[in-house]
Amino acid sequence: MKKTLILNFLAMCSFVYMAKAQEDYKKIHKDLLVVDGHNDVIISSILDGHDISNRLTTGHTDIPRLIEGGVDVQVFAVWSDDKKWKKNAFKHANDQIDALEKVIKKNKDKIAIAKNVDQIYRLQKQGKIAAVIGIEGGNMIEESIPNLVKLHKRGAKYLTLTWNYNLSWATAASVEDSKPAAEQMGLSDQGKAIIRKMNELGMLVDLSHASKKTFYDVLEVSTKPVLVSHSNAAALTPHSRNLDDAQLAALKKNGGVIGVNFYSGFLDTAFESRIHELYDNHFGKPTETLSASRKYHKLPKELKFQADVKLDLLLHHIDYLVSKVGINHVAIGSDYDGIESTPQYLEDVSKFPILTKSLLERGYKKEDIAKIMGLNFLRIMKENEK
Repeated sequence: MKKTLILNFLAMCSFVYMAKAQEDYKKIHKDLLVVDGHNDVIISSILDGHDISNRLTTGHTDIPRLIEGGVDVQVFAVWSDDKKWKKNAFKHANDQIDALEKVIKKNKDKIAIAKNVDQIYRLQKQGKIAAVIGIEGGNMIEESIPNLVKLHKRGAKYLTLTWNYNLSWATAASVEDSKPAAEQMGLSDQGKAIIRKMNELGMLVDLSHASKKTFYDVLEVSTKPVLVSHSNAAALTPHSRNLDDAQLAALKKNGGVIGVNFYSGFLDTAFESRIHELYDNHFGKPTETLSASRKYHKLPKELKFQADVKLDLLLHHIDYLVSKVGINHVAIGSDYDGIESTPQYLEDVSKFPILTKSLLERGYKKEDIAKIMGLNFLRIMKENEK
């Protein structure tokens, strides 16, 4: 009897402790200023006619889930495929901003455009989400500095110089990084003029997707800290979208920030082979050649979860980046709605509190988590605005 009472008491204490711990991380997360530096919901959902005013059963993002996830600042990426919109990319960029503004007008009690850091803090005090615009791909300015200025006036706070193809004035990692260094082009003179104009405007230069030559050329030209909005550590996952240790050292010296990307393929080199194995075991080997992406989409939900990277791997990348660049230079750039696979338990924007909980369990101090989850991103925004 006595043993039973003791066991019941210990079980009750354990339950109370777990409930208190859960309450603590939720309160800590609520008190943070959370910034997600990259989300593709405009191109993947809003332009397809989905109303993100309401909770959706598809995609990673909508306003109810942003609120549930405690997201204070969401950077909405504006993206345009150069192959499809080569002659109308600037118009396509403006069409996307128009679409975002319609959503905001419909939900003006919950969300508003922020064009600078001071506006972000004002919106936070009002209990509203600050919507920040990021242009993902220099093709959308159509080689025109006046177009760059126009997009900045509409609220664009950063320009990702390239996507996965070269431009006349800047080159992409997916094209150039496999070439010998002597053959890589990097920034042209016009590209350097664009960087100087961005510095003048207070617009962040984003080097995710940029080739190594472009990366280093920008650091020679820019007088302001740069952003790498959604990339990870190449030492852990060798991929052209991730930064190697030399780039991380240069980024730290520049004072810039890297936003951790949630895509399983940028976090784990075994991701694609795991998909192939799960698919072939479940369906049998296909008669036609299917990409890992197509196979992933065909997997049932429980097998997709098995293919997704463990949350621990995302934390491992954060640990590594912090060890290389320091706690003041790491941020979040989820790439939600631009990726098919996220870490387990981070399946959409409502799950950001789980990341805070995991960082606490990892031993990070509250003030350091605050930096990673938002303050570092706002710091370089402010430093670019000066």
